Amino acid sequence: MNLPDTLASRLRPRERLLRSGPGALHDTELLALVLRTGQRGCNALELARRLLQHHDGLHGVFAAQAQELCAQPGLGLAKACALLAIPELSRRTIEETLTGRSTLQHADEVRRYCRTALSHQPVEHCIALFLDQQLRLLACVTLSQGTLARASVFPREVVREALRLHAAALILAHNHPSGNAQPSAADCAFTRQLGQALALVDIRLVDHLIIAREQAFSMAEAGLL
Repeated sequence: MNLPDTLASRLRPRERLLRSGPGALHDTELLALVLRTGQRGCNALELARRLLQHHDGLHGVFAAQAQELCAQPGLGLAKACALLAIPELSRRTIEETLTGRSTLQHADEVRRYCRTALSHQPVEHCIALFLDQQLRLLACVTLSQGTLARASVFPREVVREALRLHAAALILAHNHPSGNAQPSAADCAFTRQLGQALALVDIRLVDHLIIAREQAFSMAEAGLL
């Protein structure tokens, strides 16, 4: 239903958020708060609804490029930039929380970070979380950005970066834009090669995570390291 574009209808999500917290709002309402305004005949709530419908949900919205977002009537460059900033702010918030922790012993924390960093990417990205002896995060480095089908990473490049950072261990992660989190034969072969290369310089490969939307496949848990 297209709500009338009145001051009351525009403020309703804001009032609900202040009263009950952001968790009480639907996706459409939260997105409307970011968009702030709509256009003639289409308020912010209706614009948010259309955006979610067109991109098949929040994941699709945040995976879209600026030009794709701007193709939606009523959504200009300023709104598109605001939407593009949200997943990056979320990723940086989690990275800031993880950096300097006494240890990254909780797999859920790492998976949450990797999902935030990778799940919305439209092409394959490969990242590495470099850790010290106590498994504290030293740095998160993007190793490659590829085409829709693949990202190219070479074991020697990962080893070189680990040595530069004086890392004792690392967690590798990459995304499958296809939505299938199962590792390919190439993923398994590369993981074995990387583990062997790192072992030569006494650096441990803790895990290799494959991210596909909200899924996270752990090669360590599957016994594939």
